Amino acid sequence: MIRLMRLNGEQFALHVFKIEQIQSYPDTTITLINGKKIVVKNSEEEVIEQIHSFYRTIGMHGDDFEVGDSSNE
Repeated sequence: MIRLMRLNGEQFALHVFKIEQIQSYPDTTITLINGKKIVVKNSEEEVIEQIHSFYRTIGMHGDDFEVGDSSNE
């Protein structure tokens, strides 16, 4: 889970695995896999960094291999 802030200042936690895409319209808009859209105060870059940090925390950071790396088959 990552902690984000709605436009009204309310903080909430979002499950990373529910995110389909992140865009800046210029407000950062997160689209979930169910189609729901959430607009947050956090910048797109900040949200992406929080996601990467979460993945590192659970050991899914991907620094150890690249796509197509035959050592991971």
